[in-house]
Amino acid sequence: MDMLTLTHVEKHFGEKQVLKDVTFSIPEHTVFGFVGKNGAGKTTAMKTILGLLRADGGEILVNGLPVRYGNTPTNRFVGYLPDVPEFYSYMTPGEYLGFCGAIAGMKAKEIKSRTEELLCLVGLKDEKRRIRGFSRGMKQRLGVAQALFGRPKLLICDEPTSALDPVGRKELLHILASSKEETTVLFSTHILSDVEHICEKIAFLHEGRIVLQGTLEEVRKLKKEAAMEIETERDKDAQILRSAFPFLKATGRNSLLLEDAKRMPDLLHFIADRRIKILRLERQEAALEDLFMEVVLNEGVS
Repeated sequence: MDMLTLTHVEKHFGEKQVLKDVTFSIPEHTVFGFVGKNGAGKTTAMKTILGLLRADGGEILVNGLPVRYGNTPTNRFVGYLPDVPEFYSYMTPGEYLGFCGAIAGMKAKEIKSRTEELLCLVGLKDEKRRIRGFSRGMKQRLGVAQALFGRPKLLICDEPTSALDPVGRKELLHILASSKEETTVLFSTHILSDVEHICEKIAFLHEGRIVLQGTLEEVRKLKKEAAMEIETERDKDAQILRSAFPFLKATGRNSLLLEDAKRMPDLLHFIADRRIKILRLERQEAALEDLFMEVVLNEGVS
C-alpha cells in the first residue's frame, strides 16, 4: 500500500506557479528522497501535504485519505520535522517529550516508556541538560524523537541534515534509516550523498516539477554510459595518455577519467601497442549529482 500519493498537484503564489503537476507515491516502510535545489518547491510541497497550504489543483492522499486544507484529519498519521525545529529551551529532553505526550492525551505509563525508547533511539538517553544548551545536531535528534512520538505512519523531514557537520549528518541519517521499520519517511534534501546513503526511492524536483523519479537503481540506469577510471603504474605513462587523448581528465597523480565510453577501444589499443602498465581500470557508478545536473541542464535547454 502507498502511504502517500500526490496526483497532479499544483500550487500558485499570485502569478508564480511553485508546484507544477507534481505526481509521486511512497510505499509503506520506505525512505523516500525528495531532492531539489533550494527554492525548487520542496517545502511548499510538504506544507501542502500537511494541509498548511491549499493546493490549487490535484489530490493528496495520506494513508488512503484525502488531505484537506486548514484542518485535515490525515495529520493524525503524520509526524513532522521542520528544517529548524523549535523547543521550550528551559526543558530537558525528557520533560519536553513528556509535555508532547500529555498534549496528545497519552497515558502517563505510555509517555514514560515511549520517552525512554525514543531518547535511546536518538542517542539522548542520558542527556539531562536543558535544551538551551543543545547543539544544532542534538536539537535535530530531539526533533526526530518528537516527530516519532505518536507512532506516525508517515514521517516528514524537511532538510534535516542541511546545517549539520559530517558527524551529526551521519548520526541523523542512521536514525532516519532505522525509523523505516516503524514508519514511512519522506526526506527532503539538496544533499545528494545523503540520498544515496539511505533512500530506496527518489524524486527530483526542479522549478516545481518532478523531472525524474524511481528507485535508486532505476534512476542510475538512466545514465547509459558510465565513466571509466584508469590508473597507470608510472607518472610518465599517465602524461603520455593525456597527450594522446586530451579528453581524459586527471583525477589523481596517475589516475585518469574517461567519460566517453565510445573512446575506450582506441584507448585500449594505444595502451596495448605501447605496453603501458595499468594498475587499475574501474567502471564508475553514475553519481546522483551528475544525473541531477544532466536532467536540470536538459530541462533548461528544452
